[in-house]
Amino acid sequence: MSSSNIPHVVLQSSSNHHKMPVIGFGTASTSSPIDTKEAMLEAIKLGYRHFDTASKYDSEKSLGEAIAEALQLGLIASRDELFITSKLWCTDNFPPLVLPAIHKTLESLKLEYVDLYLIHWPISVKPGNWDFPFPEEALTSFDLKGVWQAMEECQKQGLTKLIGVSNFSCHKLENLLSFATIPPSVNQVELNPTWQQKKLREFCEEKNIIVTAYSPLGAGNFWGLNNVMDNELLKQIGEAHDKSIAQVSLRWLYELGVTIVVKSYNKERMKQNLEIFDWALTKDDYAKIDEIKQSRMCNLGPEEIWDDEK
Repeated sequence: MSSSNIPHVVLQSSSNHHKMPVIGFGTASTSSPIDTKEAMLEAIKLGYRHFDTASKYDSEKSLGEAIAEALQLGLIASRDELFITSKLWCTDNFPPLVLPAIHKTLESLKLEYVDLYLIHWPISVKPGNWDFPFPEEALTSFDLKGVWQAMEECQKQGLTKLIGVSNFSCHKLENLLSFATIPPSVNQVELNPTWQQKKLREFCEEKNIIVTAYSPLGAGNFWGLNNVMDNELLKQIGEAHDKSIAQVSLRWLYELGVTIVVKSYNKERMKQNLEIFDWALTKDDYAKIDEIKQSRMCNLGPEEIWDDEK
């Protein structure tokens, strides 16, 4: 699929209007750096132009190498053709550590700027290698106001075009919006037919915050669950349209007006995940999807992260 056939959304902030492809290629992986780099090059060849990374994923360096090689091979004419998202990890979620963290990210990517920089989680964690979910003793107080001022500074300095958040509830967004000079452009959250987040989607729409769905096909093996890909109702919808369960889930998200980060390093599935723009779901399909039992898969820390999802 040509990259020009992938629709875009316009992200708004106080000083910028920036276009983001609605489907992005996720790079959170347990694969080797070589596999990761090869998958990213393949993704560029297939038409992906939005790449989602994070300091925690250990994929920034591979992505930077893939971008350099894509330029060298002429797969893209300039870095500006790409939309790159990265994220601030919880151990850097302190006002004085934000600018050093984005500089480190840019150094790993070998880029002068990212398009979007997100606060990965609304918690601060003491330095160290902590297992998930974070134990109570790993957590320390999160100075959202101070961290957000440092995020705004990243944008003002041109280190990122836009700033946003990830895993923020309505309550946390409301708090952030009460003092933000530059509002968040994006909230990236777990979102798929088995965790539909209607209240959060409505809140973000009202506040002009674009929602990006991670784990749009469920979390695969990462959390040991596969509620989406094993879902019987989604399978029925797929059979009716001659589409895969993955394509049904991605199309549903696209029709909701949500942007998507999808991760597969399998060439055929990477291709199929882009083939969602030339068909549509029916009212009957929506009724079936509304019936799906809801459960959150991603559980990183204490319940207060999800303070208003109940």
